[in-house]
Amino acid sequence: MNKVLYIILISLFSLTIISCSDEEEESTTDTTAPVITGVTAVTTPTIDSTPNCTFSSDEAGTITYGGSCSSVTTSATIGNNTITLSSLSVGTYSNCTITVTDSAGNASNTLAIPSFTVAEPEQMGGSIQGGLLSLSTAVTTLAGTGDNGSANGTGTSASFYNPFGITTDGTNLYVGDTNNHLIRQIVISTGVVTTVAGTGDNGSSNGTGTAASFYEPQGITTDGTNLYVAGNKTNLIRKIVISTGAVTTLAGTGSSGSANGTGTSASFNYPGGITTDGTNLYVADYGNSAIRQIVISTGVVTTLAGTGSSGSANGTGTSASFNLPEGITTDGTNLYVADTSNHLIRKIVISTGVVTTLAGTGSTGSANGTGTSASFNYPYGITTDGTNLYVGDAINNLIRKIVISTGVVTTVAGTGSIGSANGTGTSASFYYPVPITTDGTNLYVGDYGNNLIRKIE
Repeated sequence: MNKVLYIILISLFSLTIISCSDEEEESTTDTTAPVITGVTAVTTPTIDSTPNCTFSSDEAGTITYGGSCSSVTTSATIGNNTITLSSLSVGTYSNCTITVTDSAGNASNTLAIPSFTVAEPEQMGGSIQGGLLSLSTAVTTLAGTGDNGSANGTGTSASFYNPFGITTDGTNLYVGDTNNHLIRQIVISTGVVTTVAGTGDNGSSNGTGTAASFYEPQGITTDGTNLYVAGNKTNLIRKIVISTGAVTTLAGTGSSGSANGTGTSASFNYPGGITTDGTNLYVADYGNSAIRQIVISTGVVTTLAGTGSSGSANGTGTSASFNLPEGITTDGTNLYVADTSNHLIRKIVISTGVVTTLAGTGSTGSANGTGTSASFNYPYGITTDGTNLYVGDAINNLIRKIVISTGVVTTVAGTGSIGSANGTGTSASFYYPVPITTDGTNLYVGDYGNNLIRKIE
């Protein structure tokens, strides 16, 4: 009997151990799903076909992609995870999702990547537009020794003399090398500098390449096939065929004036900035305080805006006024003008000629802010990525950014003091940064006083 009781007790004890073991195993099973949240969405629109976005996960695990997007990154860590999406074609993406599954098989919530657009890069306004620039604001020197000179070469072995104009076709930069009386080319990928056109002596002769002459060329723009140059001292608008270097005169008598007309019957007065929408040229006619339009195919010159006398009045067409405008760019719908001596950034609707003030108090300063609460000090150069404007704020030695839709002005780079230091953002310095352009990824600045071409990534 005792033996039977002993067996029963042993059996009950074993069952108790097994039961406790099962309870312990059940209590340690992971049933908590990861939680993921969006941190930084894809910049939109973008011309980057492999854009980045960042999300946060409170657990490590395997990433699963849904919709039209994928990535080679398949593992998530705790905290922020930046993923690079696989190459996407041009279009709008609104169905992309991410989930994270932990090692226990628990799937997270589904995170929808906010809708974004991959745009086709577009040659417009003498720059490459279509994507919102995502800048680290790191400033480096692309080309130039820093001393004035006209030597060709690679990067910092080449030299310039007060570069006042700059444009790009996305592969090359073209520089109005003002006091060398030359048009220079820089291959963006290598920094190789060559001379496209100009004898190096001042003049206004047409010809091919180095047989043609210029006299302080300033504004320069491109439609990707041709260059168009505003000759400050010659009062001419010149055309250069990029493939051949052939230089001709598109418009201007060669004497100062304000007459409208066709080709060489029209006149300008120290024309400065120039831009193009591919059909027309738009010239900041500095000495006339006017904005002129040139039909490329015919050479017909008209006055789009400006009374011809200095002022800062908004209005339509020739009822609006400017004060020695220098920089000009376009997104194809509007013109944006660096109204230099008014210390303002103005907007002109091309179809109507309506002129308004986008930013600037009208007095010198360097304050950031919104619209007319922000200030500039002789803004010269201006470019756009289609969403933002970037301004060479010359006397402030700063590069400024303006959000077109809101007028919000911030500082991209520059200490505010004269210098040539490379660095990031406000730790870098410039010496009268004047012309500025973008290849859709980076900004390029003609650092006039330093005789350098700078890059802002």
